[in-house]
Amino acid sequence: MIHLQNAALALVHHYGYLGLFVGLTLGNVGFPAGAEVLVPTAGALVATGHLSLALVFISALGGELVGGTLGYAVGRFGGRTVAERYGKYVGFHHERLDAVHAFFERWGNFAVFICRFIPVVRGLSPFVAGVAEMDLVPFYLWTLLGSAIFCGGLVLLGNALGSRLDSVLPALDRWKYAILAAALVLTVALVLIARARGRSTPRSHP
Repeated sequence: MIHLQNAALALVHHYGYLGLFVGLTLGNVGFPAGAEVLVPTAGALVATGHLSLALVFISALGGELVGGTLGYAVGRFGGRTVAERYGKYVGFHHERLDAVHAFFERWGNFAVFICRFIPVVRGLSPFVAGVAEMDLVPFYLWTLLGSAIFCGGLVLLGNALGSRLDSVLPALDRWKYAILAAALVLTVALVLIARARGRSTPRSHP
């Protein structure tokens, strides 16, 4: 797994936007590409003047959507058989599929948005959405919104750290679950508060 992550990281260093696009595409079809490392690295290259902030964001979002589309298609037309037969080659075990599927059962379409912030799971969620035959409109809307927040935040983080990113990455990798869990809780809380306020707002009558 570490070798695959290092290979994906090398893609960003050597091929810039294309490398980032390919890395995130692979990460969304089950490969352990590590978006939480790839995207900040691209952001750091923005700080050093090697890449453009806007193009990094567009490349990252493009990789998320293309990879998500491929994962969804495999799940929709290949079903669980594909995961059980080939998933072992990318660390996609039967237990993980069941866990993500149960998560979808609990949260419905909103699970796609939540999964955008969870390492490992984010690469499995498009496949599970395809298996569940989720409608394409909510799938793309939640994927686009979650990916924009996730990638945008990591690009800005890498840009802010700049040349210091290499010394921060080990700590970021060590604490990534705690950091992303906190971001997820905050995001879900904001969404729930917005929904509660929307319900409590009195409607004007003609």
